[in-house]
Amino acid sequence: MSCSEALQAAKVYRELLKAVKKHIPKEDGKKRFKEYVTNEFRNNSTLSDPSSVHHKIKLARDYTLLLNSVHHHKDLLFSYNIAVDRSEEMKRVLGKSAASVGLQLPDVYQP
Repeated sequence: MSCSEALQAAKVYRELLKAVKKHIPKEDGKKRFKEYVTNEFRNNSTLSDPSSVHHKIKLARDYTLLLNSVHHHKDLLFSYNIAVDRSEEMKRVLGKSAASVGLQLPDVYQP
């Protein structure tokens, strides 16, 4: 694997792990999935055929795009459904906005 292919693979690997961390919930086996991704990249690090390297990198990039797209699609479907109570979504959005500037929303007191 050449230096440019190694850099490209490292970039795709980081992007894929970020997508897994962001979009795969812990209940669904995030740890198992991260281990699988890591093992696949380690096992394929010794590939010497440029076409197979490009194929594996493209596969990882496509899967990253799939994870991000499915999550975005799910958010869009949820936001367009006006029959759903959106108070939890609004709390989540406000929490993300507050966290982006280093603040936390207070816990609501419920007796």
